[in-house]
Amino acid sequence: MQILGIDIGGTGIKGAPVDTESGAMLADRFRIPTPTSGKPKPIADVVGEITRHFEWSGLIGCGFPAAVRNGKVLNAANISKKWIGVDADALFTESTYCPVHVLNDADAAGMAEMTFGAGRGRRGVVLIITIGTGLGTSLFTDGVLLPNVEMGHIEMGGKDAESQASEAARERLGLSWPAWVKEFNRYLETMEHLLWPDLIILGGGAIKKQEKFFSHLKVGAEILPAQLSNEAGIIGAALAARIKTTQG
Repeated sequence: MQILGIDIGGTGIKGAPVDTESGAMLADRFRIPTPTSGKPKPIADVVGEITRHFEWSGLIGCGFPAAVRNGKVLNAANISKKWIGVDADALFTESTYCPVHVLNDADAAGMAEMTFGAGRGRRGVVLIITIGTGLGTSLFTDGVLLPNVEMGHIEMGGKDAESQASEAARERLGLSWPAWVKEFNRYLETMEHLLWPDLIILGGGAIKKQEKFFSHLKVGAEILPAQLSNEAGIIGAALAARIKTTQG
């Protein structure tokens, strides 16, 4: 089944059609910078522009940087607070003239990794962390997703974890890689003591520089790099839309 996947991030909104049976992207991804206001209408307009770029007229899956329940946005961290309470399914359906299914962006990336990537066939507790503008997290037990586990916002040393350990925090604070690894490893230790995962998969933009930090991470759980890189959010959003449609 071919579905357009769209991934809304803090710096860019990206999309591509996906074969949801194989996980293959069927065209080069198309990216537009995220509107600086982060408000509903400008972002909806960009989602519509991406849809028109592919001349798309079918089902769309969309990963969104917030907790989402039944298409409605529940919170807002790296986007405008005006999103809270918005029916994103309805808004994007209106801007694209296509049926749209919206879910948390980290959950979308996690679904892709569990189905087609580093988590494929893995049982037990799997924690997937995307390292980028924020720290996105998704949690699976024996392959079943627990949605909207936004553990990037957990308190660490009296502060929001992603304000200290995300890729954006490394750049904003001017941290050297060794200094950032210390902060990120502290975050992983916090996650391990809360969730006791069997496997931690690390993805997001920072994973492209994994040679600078991966070997220095020290927790008890097995750690693997994500296999789908920045394509995971697009692929997972499309996959989630297929599952939602087939399950009703």
